[in-house]
Amino acid sequence: MINIPSTLKISVRALRVNKMRSALTMLGIIIGVAAVITMLAVGTGARQKIGEQIASMGSNQLIVLPGASTSGGARMGAGSQMTLSMGDAEAILKECPAVSYVAPVLGGVAQVIYGNQNWSTSVTGTTPGMLVVRDWQISEGRSFTDDDVRGATKVCLLGQTVVENLFGSIDPIGQIVRIKKVPFTVIGVLDRKGQSPNGQDQDDTIYIPVTTAQKKIFGTTFPGMVRIIMVKAKGAEELSQAQKQITELIRQRHRIGQKQDDDFTVRNLTQMMQASEQSARVMALLLGSIAGVSLLVGGIGIMNIMLVSVTERTREIGIRMAVGAKTWDIRLQFLIEALILSLIGGGVGILIGVSGSQVLSNLAGWPTIVSMSSIFLAFSFSGVVGIFFGFYPAMKASLLDPIEALRYE
Repeated sequence: MINIPSTLKISVRALRVNKMRSALTMLGIIIGVAAVITMLAVGTGARQKIGEQIASMGSNQLIVLPGASTSGGARMGAGSQMTLSMGDAEAILKECPAVSYVAPVLGGVAQVIYGNQNWSTSVTGTTPGMLVVRDWQISEGRSFTDDDVRGATKVCLLGQTVVENLFGSIDPIGQIVRIKKVPFTVIGVLDRKGQSPNGQDQDDTIYIPVTTAQKKIFGTTFPGMVRIIMVKAKGAEELSQAQKQITELIRQRHRIGQKQDDDFTVRNLTQMMQASEQSARVMALLLGSIAGVSLLVGGIGIMNIMLVSVTERTREIGIRMAVGAKTWDIRLQFLIEALILSLIGGGVGILIGVSGSQVLSNLAGWPTIVSMSSIFLAFSFSGVVGIFFGFYPAMKASLLDPIEALRYE
């Protein structure tokens, strides 16, 4: 019967005899585990950051873009021709069963002035439905209403970045700002959104009624024209159905024949954002896999050192066999030595990996998240590596001929 406590004691004593060699053997595992934890922390942090940015854009979104204009034989690209109208937006809401909210948009960049402060920002003319489409809350005040849209009233909602640059610590509600020299009353402040997936500051914006934007700020070549139409489907399962319904409806409204090209484009923003999140997930796995290679290299180091140890301790092995040690006693001793080296190295690597992730986050500004699953994965893998790469040296040691081993010098 195998005496595990006795074998464990012998293995620990053997490792303590060659402290420097044991430390150098563990170094590969330490570096490998630390690299795995750090890379997974970077990948997970980046994925969560992208997920937050995607969530800030809103869910179940479609965007209807106007068509392309042609000048001198050159097509100018989607959005270069105004082909969408308020009527299209109203028809989408009424006649597309898969659609829950619609928000027409007419916007641009304008200089905004309050007192002796000014700021250039994005001004978006839209309807109250935009806040629902974008899943955007009001932190102070109220939103404008459908009556404000019908009456083209001069009221506005400010993003947090605009508030900070124009008002500082002053309460903006009820204050008057001038947009292109037109006075607007601030009736609400939008909740903070942060950056979009493409790096744009979503809080650097002002929302005003779309009719006010058409008549008093930007103007339109044709009455009621808008630049884009934002749409929110009733659910993720109905996005494709909503896209199809919108396409068929606008083709009918714009009297586009069967063989004619659309003068608009309907894009599924949710699918595009999910693709970005999937890319981040693949990148996290790739970083973890690359770091895992260094852990395998550490395992190879354990095997090499254990093979050298078997050669150096051949006479010791012969003596143990001569006094009654069985094949499995010898094999287990070397497996335990390899396992101890890998687990201690794994433990030290975890400490270095967690600390390194925090340092990387502080110095480089990268978001890092160390999860318990990544720690467990790295530690477990280090143990498996120790057993796997220690098995061959252990097998070689247990198969030595006792007589030949005793003769070894």
